[in-house]
Amino acid sequence: MAENDAAAQPAAPDSGEVAVVTGASRGIGYGVAEALIARGHRVCITGRNEDALKDAVAALGPQRAMYVAGKAHDEEHRRRAVEQVMETYGRIDHLVNNAGTNPVFGPIAELDLGVARKVFETNVVSALGFAQSTWAAWQRDHGGTIVNIASIAGMSASPFIGAYGMSKAAMINLTQQLAHEFAPAVRVNAVAPAVVKTKFAAALYEGREADAVARYPMNRLGLPSDIGGAAAFLTSPDSAWITGQTLVVDGGLELNAGVE
Repeated sequence: MAENDAAAQPAAPDSGEVAVVTGASRGIGYGVAEALIARGHRVCITGRNEDALKDAVAALGPQRAMYVAGKAHDEEHRRRAVEQVMETYGRIDHLVNNAGTNPVFGPIAELDLGVARKVFETNVVSALGFAQSTWAAWQRDHGGTIVNIASIAGMSASPFIGAYGMSKAAMINLTQQLAHEFAPAVRVNAVAPAVVKTKFAAALYEGREADAVARYPMNRLGLPSDIGGAAAFLTSPDSAWITGQTLVVDGGLELNAGVE
């Protein structure tokens, strides 16, 4: 949890609401879980590594957090995760689709199509699958929110991470499609971060962080808590008239578009 570089906020009184956050044993997903727990929600986190999930729940507080281990692209895992949350907490008000992968760096002309399929299966199809499941289990009849963690890589060309960028562009469109179909019961929005200091993104800044930071008007890279705060806002009543939108959280990076 140290990579969040921010102390956990004390939890508010129990709101009675429940969130599922995928890919949340560390990094952005963990930051989102922290923010939602601080707002009084109970949270189920998912991920592939059971030991990491156990550590995360211990840090978040087992009185407010649970986990279900498995791979996001596995249909059986998604079914089991939603079933266990319903059995344990009896509701799913919020879904944050954060699980993702980026297993390849290089030109898109040489991209292995099998890898491309894996990226889309994990980053896009799993998000749709979780959304379908939480909609059917609770949200269709009771309302709620969905937040998809996209990326600024999905908003323009992204050299050397083309498959990832394509998948995040698809996630942004998925957000719009779900927002249209699930309204008015469920609001669906996305967050598009720039580089956040996590193990997942380390290849984008490790060994050259000063050069990477120099591109950002805010003079730092993002922290998981930055994205957690944005996701918490989009699941809150403060954003009650916002749906189908992508909130860019980039430390001002886009202000330098076209400027070297």
